Amino acid sequence: MTYLTSIGLEVHVQLHTRSKMFCGCAVEFGAPPNSLTCPTCLGLPGALPVINHEALRLTALTGLMLGCEIAPRCKFDRKNYFYPDMPKNYQISQYDQPLCQGGRMPLVDSSVALVRIHLEEDVAKSFHFESNTGIDFNRAGTPLMEIVTEPVIASPEETFRFLTALKQILIYGGVSDADMEKGQLRCDCNVSIRPEGQAELGAKIEIKNMNSISGVRRALAYEVARQTEALARGEALEQETRGWDDDAGRTFLMRRKEMAHDYRYFPEPDLQPVDTATLVEEMRARVPELPEAKRRRFEADYGVSAYDAAVLAADLELARYFEAAAQNKTRPKAIANWILNDLQSALTNTGLAITNCPIPPRALEELAELIESGKISGKQGKEVFAEMFASGRTAGEIVREKGMEQLSDTGAIEALCDQVIAAHPKPAADFRAGNLASINFLKGQVMKLSQGRANPALVGEILERKLS
Repeated sequence: MTYLTSIGLEVHVQLHTRSKMFCGCAVEFGAPPNSLTCPTCLGLPGALPVINHEALRLTALTGLMLGCEIAPRCKFDRKNYFYPDMPKNYQISQYDQPLCQGGRMPLVDSSVALVRIHLEEDVAKSFHFESNTGIDFNRAGTPLMEIVTEPVIASPEETFRFLTALKQILIYGGVSDADMEKGQLRCDCNVSIRPEGQAELGAKIEIKNMNSISGVRRALAYEVARQTEALARGEALEQETRGWDDDAGRTFLMRRKEMAHDYRYFPEPDLQPVDTATLVEEMRARVPELPEAKRRRFEADYGVSAYDAAVLAADLELARYFEAAAQNKTRPKAIANWILNDLQSALTNTGLAITNCPIPPRALEELAELIESGKISGKQGKEVFAEMFASGRTAGEIVREKGMEQLSDTGAIEALCDQVIAAHPKPAADFRAGNLASINFLKGQVMKLSQGRANPALVGEILERKLS
């Protein structure tokens, strides 16, 4: 029997704001535990929340980037439950009037429908030790945006593409740094399997708190296989929540759910509803050129390949570097090759980000121009690039200091070719007799005689003409 997979995601995004959602405490990763708290985010009696309007703006901006309908009015609600990481015993969230509804995430060959995007406060972080648990309330109250998809994702690979594309868009919009290692992007996955031809979705099984995109793909691949095998054996699947053990490569049961929790939502009495018209118009002006549009423009404006354009556009800072280097549009393809091959490799080997690259963008353009104009060879270019990356100096400075400028004077190269032919009559005769490979030896001798400065292409042309 063939089985169909349906995956829905709940993606939690920590917004890029300086302060928390309902108080003035700073948002700072890595601060000493419980050092960024106040009576409001600790839920002390009498403390009142005040809305962080930048968080509202960033959520509206996300909705605009993803084609959502932005509600003209939204409100906040209390979501009631007891858990150690919720100091108030309720979470301020949005229930029946979220800021954004609908929308779609465009992918290369498909799109994923969204249900809603709503805004809430994050919870604290628990640290489990050998014999006890500690709670750091620094994260409690951080603005958290939740993006909920329809259960229409058909595979772990499509999920991977969705999360990768979403992360790119969030970074492009300045909405979040989306650093999963810092907990700025987290994901709950709902998976259900059903026989082909069955309209009703199968039992919803949730995988909680995924914190890496590749981990999500691995967990979903395991879970799809596990559920499919269980159904094939005739087992009945039940709604449950599972965790993911990345080291073991398997999911594990956390708890079974017979019904949804009753969170007893009611409107937050300490916050007024928000009219959104002004902030939405403000955010329309902040909608950036998104990755897919940038990819198409790179192809059209710079003539780079579809693959190169996609890789460049996938990283906002890399795209900015490329545009700064290729702004004159003289050697955009060569510049793209240098960035995607040599520069990225050098950055990876040294652990540097593109924003800390020792080679300024315009310096890379100068290097490409020196090679394309024939002033230095491609091999010399590699040597110059390594020196540029190590020292931060320009290509022109290095070429002049080392006397590397390529010899392209026809008369001078002809004189060198004459000397080599005279000194090595046998390979010259072999070439004339039809052994075309023997010219390589003669080329090497000319390059040696010129101390590597002769233009290799010109050397080959002149030797062939003289020996023909």
